[in-house]
Amino acid sequence: MLQAMWAAEIGDDVFGEDPTVNALEQKLADMFGMEAGLFCPSGTMTNQIAIRLHTGLQTEVICHKYSHIYLYEGGGIMSNSHASVKLLDGPYGKISPQDILDAINPDDVHAPETTLVSLENTMNKGGGSIYTLDEIKPIKAICEQYGLKLHLDGARLFNALVESGESPKEWGAMFDTISICLSKGLGCPVGSVLLGTKADIKRARKVRKAFGGGMRQAGFLAAAAIYALDHHVERLKEDHARARKLGEMLEQHPLVAEVFPVMTNIVIARLSGITPAEMLSKLEAQGIKAVKFGKDQIRFVTHLDFDDEMMGVFGERLEDIS
Repeated sequence: MLQAMWAAEIGDDVFGEDPTVNALEQKLADMFGMEAGLFCPSGTMTNQIAIRLHTGLQTEVICHKYSHIYLYEGGGIMSNSHASVKLLDGPYGKISPQDILDAINPDDVHAPETTLVSLENTMNKGGGSIYTLDEIKPIKAICEQYGLKLHLDGARLFNALVESGESPKEWGAMFDTISICLSKGLGCPVGSVLLGTKADIKRARKVRKAFGGGMRQAGFLAAAAIYALDHHVERLKEDHARARKLGEMLEQHPLVAEVFPVMTNIVIARLSGITPAEMLSKLEAQGIKAVKFGKDQIRFVTHLDFDDEMMGVFGERLEDIS
C-alpha cells in the first residue's frame, strides 16, 4: 500500500484535477452501480454531507438511537444541518420497517417534516450486526411511498458484504447516498467516499468545501484506497473468523456476563463484577487494547494487523486477568 501511495499520480483535487482521486471515486461508483463519488477525509464528513443534502430547516432524520451519525459525530446533525432527529429502538442497533412507518411525521404544522431515513451497516453499537437486502427492501419501499431519502452509513459495508455474499450493485440500488469508509477494516490511513447521483455529488462537493474538506494532492491517500479495494476486501473474512474465536474466549471468562452475537469483526462484552475502566486497566497492563462501550460494556475489533499468533497471546493473557 505504501509503495502504491508513493507511486501515485497526483493533481489538485479541489479543481477536480487529481487523476488518482478521480479514479477512486469512479471505481467505487462503478462498483455500486451509482453515478458518482466524492473523496473526503472521514466517514463523519461523508455522513454529514449526505444529511445536509437530504434535510433542511424544520426537517427530521429517522435513525436508530445508537447510530454513529447521532452518537459519535459531535452533534453534527444539529450543528451542520439544523435538522431534528427521531431516535428509534431495535435489537442490535437495527430498526424495522414498521418502526420507520410509525415514526414518519404527519403533514402537520406542529411537526418537523420527515425527509430522511439513515441506516448503518455493519452496526457498530450492535456488535457489528448486519442488515440484509431482504431487510432493506421493505424500508426502501416505505421511503419511496412517502418521498423520503435513504442514506447508508456504510462504515463497514464491505464486512457485511463478504459475510452475506450480496453484491455492491444490489446495495447501490437501494440507497440515495452511501458513505464508504476506507480506514477501518480495509486498512487505509485516511478517507471515505460518498456515493450518489451526479447532481447530489455536485452539491456535496460545495458542502465539502464549506466543511473544510477540500484537499489538494489527495491522490497519495486515494492510491491507498484503490490498493485496499483490490487487495483487502476478501481477507475481511479472516477478521470475522478471529473475532468469533475472540468472542468464544471472552464468553468463558468469569468477569464477562455476555458477549453480543459476533457477526463480523466487532466483539462487545458485557461485564459483571467489574467496571469497564477497571477491566480496561487490567487489559492494558497485559498489552491488550479495547474501549469502553457503555456503562458495563467494552469493545474489541479485529483487523488486518491482528493475526493468529496474537490471538493465541490474547487467550493466554486473558486467563491471567481476574
